Amino acid sequence: MTTTAVQQEGRAHGLSGFTEATLGGTPENTHHVYFARQPLLNRDGMLCGFELKIQQVTATAQANADSDASDAADRESPAGVSAQACIGALIRALMSSDVRLALTGHRAYIDATRELLLDEAVKTLPPERFIFELPPEINVDDELIARIIALHGRRFRFVIDHVTQVDDRFARLLPYAETVKIDLRRTPPALLPKLASVLKSAGKMLTALGTDTHEEFETAFNLGFDRFQGYFFARPHTGETARRVSAPRHALLNLLQLLAGEPTVAQLEAELKLNPVLVMHLMRLANASGLALGLRVTTLRDAINATGTDKIARWTQLLLYADGRKVALEDDPLLQLAATRARFMELAVARLPDAGRDEADAAFLTGVFSLVDAVFGGSLENTLNVLMLTRPIRDAIERHEGALGMLLTLIEALERGAWDVADQTCQALAPLTTAEAAQLALTAAAWAGIAEHSADAEGLERIED
Repeated sequence: MTTTAVQQEGRAHGLSGFTEATLGGTPENTHHVYFARQPLLNRDGMLCGFELKIQQVTATAQANADSDASDAADRESPAGVSAQACIGALIRALMSSDVRLALTGHRAYIDATRELLLDEAVKTLPPERFIFELPPEINVDDELIARIIALHGRRFRFVIDHVTQVDDRFARLLPYAETVKIDLRRTPPALLPKLASVLKSAGKMLTALGTDTHEEFETAFNLGFDRFQGYFFARPHTGETARRVSAPRHALLNLLQLLAGEPTVAQLEAELKLNPVLVMHLMRLANASGLALGLRVTTLRDAINATGTDKIARWTQLLLYADGRKVALEDDPLLQLAATRARFMELAVARLPDAGRDEADAAFLTGVFSLVDAVFGGSLENTLNVLMLTRPIRDAIERHEGALGMLLTLIEALERGAWDVADQTCQALAPLTTAEAAQLALTAAAWAGIAEHSADAEGLERIED
């Protein structure tokens, strides 16, 4: 599939096309810039930002992308392309509407190479949207310090990234950094409490990198960390810090089981009347969809008819993940993750041969229920039994088997910025490419972050108590 064909197909699905630039005036030097998005949570467990993992590949360097991926310099200056041209392409990509929408109103943390910071084009980035992370390999000298001071005067903020110990480089950067990101797994355990205490006393914000388990989160939380980067929130957890849900779980499961058949309006009305919280959400959903048509829904039966069973089913599936507190959709990390996965898989499966509406529905269900154990805890198998999912969906969730399983592997790789895994998986999912998959993930993230009540929101409106 050509790039033009892919772009045309993407627009048909609500995409704006790939983020790319033609360098040197020749099509073979087309330069792709794409991103993975990793959440940062605050001490309340709510989203407060995203780190954008950046991948830059030129058409001429595509074949060597895997071997060069670990080399930061090659990522910044792919074969045959000047560093300045790469920086220009990166900044255009960062300023695209796709990235803005995928950030859902939160700030983006980006790795800042020396070349990027010293380039005048960096000043065109809005400082209220982007925070620069200073990676361990950056060369710190007087020129760089002077540049950081100048950019700081323009309201840009800096993070010292991947800190595991105190050294000269760290000491030189510390006065100009607002935040220090500490790698929990690589920092000596005996050093961690002292390092956190000293930095907090110095007025620095602390971000815990690598909080993929609840134990790691609790360790960092008790040490006074302010931000947490990792997927601990998507793992099963019980106890005092377990996630609260916005409606009784049994009520949501009963409704899902009813929706799995072909319920009548009367049956849906009877089930919903048993659960006032669900009625409240449905009335909001129905009026959000009806306002664009100048309608006002005032009865439960009208709400069911106005919304439709398909939209009610999707709303109920996603409502499983909604936090029990009054949390805006765009700030709820688990709901955002589940919604993004579901929408990504629905969009991505459409790129595969012979995929139709049934495959799209199955892909959405695979994505939305791939995290269900984070809500219910206990055995994933038992929860999937209750949901009565089909065998291909269960095989995909439990064992990552089949095309749906490969798509789930792909979105998990994109979530972590594991570009090598994404490349390998896309080879088995041809004609889907890594660049296209990354674009679809941004599109899905934007869909998941819709905050306005809109008739075009396809059933994913703000969920609040």
